[in-house]
Amino acid sequence: NETIRILLADDHAMFRAGIRSVLEKHPRFQVVAEAEDGQATVRLALELAPDVVLMDVSMPLLNGIEATRQIRAQLPDTRVVALSMHSDRQFVSEIFKAGGSEYLLKNSAAMELPIAIEAAANIPLRQEMTSPSSVRAQ
Repeated sequence: NETIRILLADDHAMFRAGIRSVLEKHPRFQVVAEAEDGQATVRLALELAPDVVLMDVSMPLLNGIEATRQIRAQLPDTRVVALSMHSDRQFVSEIFKAGGSEYLLKNSAAMELPIAIEAAANIPLRQEMTSPSSVRAQ
C-alpha cells in the first residue's frame, strides 16, 4: 500500500483545515504541503512533485484551471483533483482540458474525497463512485 502524497490548495484556511482532517484519517494519504493561491500551488508542486494536487478552481493570483495547466505540463505524473463550488459544465470542461483527473464539488460527502483521490492516483478502488457530485475525466 503506497502512500499518496497530496498538495492541498485552497484560499480558505478553514476549508484547508477541514480537508486536512478528513485526509489524515486515511492511512495512505500524506499532506505534504498547503497553498493558499495558484502561484504558490504551482511553485510547491514543482518543488515537491506530489502524487495528487487537490486544487480549488477559484484561487487568487492564478486560478486553479491555469495552475492545473502549468503543473500538468511540467509534472505529467502528478494528478489534479479539482474542488469547486461550481457545478457549471464550463468549469468542469475547463479543468479537464487543463489536465485535471477528477472534479469534486465542495458540498460533496466527505467519504467521496478519498475515492476521488484514489481514482486520480490510479489506485484500484474498493467501491465504485456513483455520486453525481463527482465527475471523472474520460
